[in-house]
Amino acid sequence: MKEIYLIGLGNPGKKYFNSRHNIGFLLLENFSNKHNSNFLLKDKLKSYFSEFQFNNSTFRLFLPNTYMNNSGDAVRAIVDWYKINLDQIFIIVDDKDLPLGKIRFRKKGSSGGHNGLKSIIEQLQTQNFKRIRIGIGSPPLMKGNKINTISHVLGNISIEEKSILKKVYMRVIESLEQLNIKKEEYIINELNSFDKDQT
Repeated sequence: MKEIYLIGLGNPGKKYFNSRHNIGFLLLENFSNKHNSNFLLKDKLKSYFSEFQFNNSTFRLFLPNTYMNNSGDAVRAIVDWYKINLDQIFIIVDDKDLPLGKIRFRKKGSSGGHNGLKSIIEQLQTQNFKRIRIGIGSPPLMKGNKINTISHVLGNISIEEKSILKKVYMRVIESLEQLNIKKEEYIINELNSFDKDQT
């Protein structure tokens, strides 16, 4: 039985529930719901936790309870508790540098200015962990050509954005379900070539 650890990044609490920065949470909540599994708070893991089995794999899903900027604390706790190889971990995260609906699966890389990834890199002392980045689009220009990144990432997802992201969630979930069946390189290509307009 293959063990797969999925960690979605976001901020806990109702205030942030529907924000663009919480796409990691929202995707894993969709995944958990699909398999009739619920999230329960696990203090020792500093996360909400859900587990189910599918396709001869055990999926363990985590929503850190640490707030985005300290995501690494939860990831460190998860890695230490399960004594897992970093190769088993997938971080799911929003990305304002990708167009809305684009998916980028990378095996390693810098934080790209994302505070959640920055915290994980600091705690794990490596950039070598897999991440699935989901585009939320860049912040709109405001008066005087100013860009307000914080209000964009913490802003609520619109109805139009939700319909696009629903397709993204389905594509990512279906690919993750196949991790024990298809080669990872195939799944990487499948996700990176996803076109929201062709589904």
